[in-house]
Amino acid sequence: MKTIKANPFYAAGIAAFVIWGFIPFPLKALAEYPSGLILYFRVALSVGLLLFISVFFRGGNIQATLKAVKNAASKEKRQFIVFTLLGGLLLTTNWLTFIYVVNHIDIQTGSFSYLLCPILTAVLGFLLLKEELRPNQWLAIGLGVVSCVLIGTGELTSLLFSLMIALSYAFYLITQRILRAYDKIVLLTLQLLLAFALIGPFYSFFKGDSTIVLDGNFFLNVSILSAFFTVLPLFLNLFALKELTSGTIGIFMYINPIMNFVIAFVYFNEETTLVKAAAYVLIFISVIIYNINLKKRRKTADGMPVPPTSAATTIE
Repeated sequence: MKTIKANPFYAAGIAAFVIWGFIPFPLKALAEYPSGLILYFRVALSVGLLLFISVFFRGGNIQATLKAVKNAASKEKRQFIVFTLLGGLLLTTNWLTFIYVVNHIDIQTGSFSYLLCPILTAVLGFLLLKEELRPNQWLAIGLGVVSCVLIGTGELTSLLFSLMIALSYAFYLITQRILRAYDKIVLLTLQLLLAFALIGPFYSFFKGDSTIVLDGNFFLNVSILSAFFTVLPLFLNLFALKELTSGTIGIFMYINPIMNFVIAFVYFNEETTLVKAAAYVLIFISVIIYNINLKKRRKTADGMPVPPTSAATTIE
């Protein structure tokens, strides 16, 4: 009965990352437009949709979050404000970089960054949050470093962009762990609202010197990107987390970059070098090693099992 009950949650978790796996398609459909404009309208439409959902369907969650912040100590209030704002900036940076990389470098670079991201998040969790790492996870981190060196020796630009995407998202996940007591949808809505408040006045900057007309094709694809590749998979992911452990969702997270790689080579006919291929294989092996003991629960002092640390909250 428990397995049957969990099926919809497994389906939702897998569906979320399968949807994100197809994200190169709406991005490539917008390749002729400046990356800044795609970001500008993706943030605007996403925050508009999230505000509509939050106000009309999740009002209780907003009130609960505001009440929690109001009743928090002064230090926690400052922490909430700082990390909410920082989270919005990091997510905006991540989106802009990923859009640019997929449309102007290659899908492989963006995919590599999301395979690298959980390992970087683990390192940051160890350094900033004092989270423990198992020996096999340290080995995986070492292999990840070797993989980065291989990418860097072949093409430094690709490595730098991969690291920018991975680090911006890894730091974003750290801010979410610090704010884990608050509703994720409310947080994301606030983060994107603050982000748009900052970028809103700079439309001409994001447009640049482009004279391209924003036609129906542009707004259709940006709307699809915002609704079906941002908000929908996010809700599916959060629904899955109601029943599944973060560790299980963390495993599902790798569906996304693996699909990106397949799409890059099979559909968009991207090519790679032997060195980069070796780096991709090595980072994939490191991911497997990193998750070897994922199903084994650690024990707390009172003997209660807790799921292992995982970067499970994904918002591409």
